[in-house]
Amino acid sequence: MTRSTTQATQTAQATQATQTAQTAQATQTAQATQATQATPPMLDRLQRPIHDLRISVTDRCNFRCNYCMPKSVFNSHYRFLQRDDLLSFEEITRVARLLHALGVRKLRLTGGEPLLRRSLEKLIAQLQAAADFDDLSMTTNASLLTVELAQKIKSAGIQRLNISLDSVDEKTFAAISDTKVPVARVLAGIHAAQTVGLPIKINMVVRRDCNEKDLIPMMHYCRDHHLTLRFIEYMDVGNSNEWRLDQVVTTAELIERIQAVFPIEPLPAAYPGEVARRWRYQDGGGEIGFITSVTQPFCRSCSRLRLSADGRLYTCLFAGHGHDLRARIRSDCSDEQLVAWLQSLWRQRRDRYSETRQQVPTAVPLHKVEMSYIGG
Repeated sequence: MTRSTTQATQTAQATQATQTAQTAQATQTAQATQATQATPPMLDRLQRPIHDLRISVTDRCNFRCNYCMPKSVFNSHYRFLQRDDLLSFEEITRVARLLHALGVRKLRLTGGEPLLRRSLEKLIAQLQAAADFDDLSMTTNASLLTVELAQKIKSAGIQRLNISLDSVDEKTFAAISDTKVPVARVLAGIHAAQTVGLPIKINMVVRRDCNEKDLIPMMHYCRDHHLTLRFIEYMDVGNSNEWRLDQVVTTAELIERIQAVFPIEPLPAAYPGEVARRWRYQDGGGEIGFITSVTQPFCRSCSRLRLSADGRLYTCLFAGHGHDLRARIRSDCSDEQLVAWLQSLWRQRRDRYSETRQQVPTAVPLHKVEMSYIGG
């Protein structure tokens, strides 16, 4: 056999293998879609549809923010997930594809710090190819972002970033993040993302007697750099941050302080179920938002499902119990069986913790999953 004949045979075999894989993928998608077509819209017990999936790809982070991963708990003795515990990219993609058939249209990758997951751009590309999602975004602290990496994840399919930044003051930033990473590295990561054209929202958790003084400087920074800033009320996610209600700076108080410097006015929601309450500067300087989980809960419009890095599904950010999806994925469960289980899980959902947190006696501590385990 000549070399040209051998090469032609190898090319034909490779082409056939690709076509076979594409046919199998199309068959799986069709089966998942068919499994949902004969059923009513997937609503939970409060008539909330599923629309968003938050995917944690790792429980590790290079920061030790004291409201999320305090070093007193997440130290050298803490047992993080091992490699075999983590869902593979193929397993994550399968779940996302099936949930798309059930109504999920927005995906957000989280952590821990998602950029610590090696070759993350491969997962992004797989998710992009798996289904026609309306939005594919990521939450990151941006400290690992370079122009090269930002371009890589954008080319793979990431459409926008949510970047966590609680202060542009070095001393305050260091006190909150409890890391030796300077704030300048985060700002460089933001610049890298902007260089490649990724839209960015900055998330700032405001806590009393911590970073209140950084409110206006953060607004100046974001206005100067054409960034959308979102203020997040300090929430009682997990149990390790020793949350207290008196540490919450309410949205009403924030708006009052902001109005004294920057006149702002409210905007209508961009879509049903939008979490952030949107406002804009009256001088045309851009937009800001407020996430009011404590003082103005939005449980009644919550459409989010959360997938932990080790394959547990959580129907609420404040849940204490996750549902083991990994065991089903790693068994011989068919797509149809997984779809039926996912439907049952969502239809039994009744979570509304933020509406009821004040009804729980403070003497009765609740076990809640840590934010670093399922992302924000």
